[in-house]
Amino acid sequence: MRQSRTRVICARGAVAATLTAAALAWIAAAQAAAPQVKSQAPGYYRMPLGAFEITTVNDGSLFLKPEDLLTNVKPGEVDSMLKREFLQAAVETSVDAFLVNTGTRLLLVDTGAGPLVGPTAGKLVANLEAAGYRPEQIDDIVITHMHGDHVGGLSANGQRVFLNAVVHADKHDADYWLSKAEMDKAPAQAKGGFQSAMVSFQPYIDARKFQTFEGTTTIVPGVTTHASHGHTAGHTSYVVESGGQKLVLLGDLLHVAAVQFPQPSVTIRFDSDSKAAEAEREKALAEAAAGGYWVGIAHVPFPGIGHVRKEGAGYTWVPINYSPAGANPPPAPRP
Repeated sequence: MRQSRTRVICARGAVAATLTAAALAWIAAAQAAAPQVKSQAPGYYRMPLGAFEITTVNDGSLFLKPEDLLTNVKPGEVDSMLKREFLQAAVETSVDAFLVNTGTRLLLVDTGAGPLVGPTAGKLVANLEAAGYRPEQIDDIVITHMHGDHVGGLSANGQRVFLNAVVHADKHDADYWLSKAEMDKAPAQAKGGFQSAMVSFQPYIDARKFQTFEGTTTIVPGVTTHASHGHTAGHTSYVVESGGQKLVLLGDLLHVAAVQFPQPSVTIRFDSDSKAAEAEREKALAEAAAGGYWVGIAHVPFPGIGHVRKEGAGYTWVPINYSPAGANPPPAPRP
């Protein structure tokens, strides 16, 4: 009798073990068969700046081929510098905008590409909403320059995306990119840039929600324009200051971090005046390194905020240290 019971128990144990093994195998197979997600988290990042809060809002990315686009550089140098940073010939390049919450106003610096460059960009509104804001809450939009990847998000289907915002841009850029006479004089391959700017801005012009500025202008308390002409005729940087802290948003003074930080004399074919753009980049990087303040750049890896450090004849980009809470408090004094 005892032997019979033992055999039954052993048999039950064997069956249980077989079932457990089969269940584990099924679970393992099911997990292995799960589809790959192939996407990141929503593209926004916050940091405090005095009493302000800064949010980088990612619009997506573009693929640039620096070897074909960069100028004022010796053959082979670009490829060598990209390889040093483990980058391929086609570099995935962030397209970022920056939201400044002053506590009383919401100001957006640039609007991304919208529908102008294809499916890899045009995500600004979705990421803005993921960050807790709606387009109609934006009070002011300031434009660094009127290239499509910075203004394409202003409008959709001929309508304003940001219904309550006043849009501000440098008069030099407006006089050029919004001029039919200038478009008519431009070569055929350049006319699309004018058309994109006109389509993006016209709804705001019609609604009397577009203003131009010249020289140093305070847009809202704590946000000031800084002329950095060269990349375009009216390219503008923005200086954000609060509570003794400073952030300078450089727009397109720099496109390829792996090359133009160590060698800021390198220019790009997108520059309307490459010598002026080079001079503005050299000046901006030197001042940022000496001043130690925060810098924001539209096309360096997300979130596009960091510091600039002088290194040899060039500079090094030091990205912001990640903080899950978006707090980034100043470091405690060392003993």
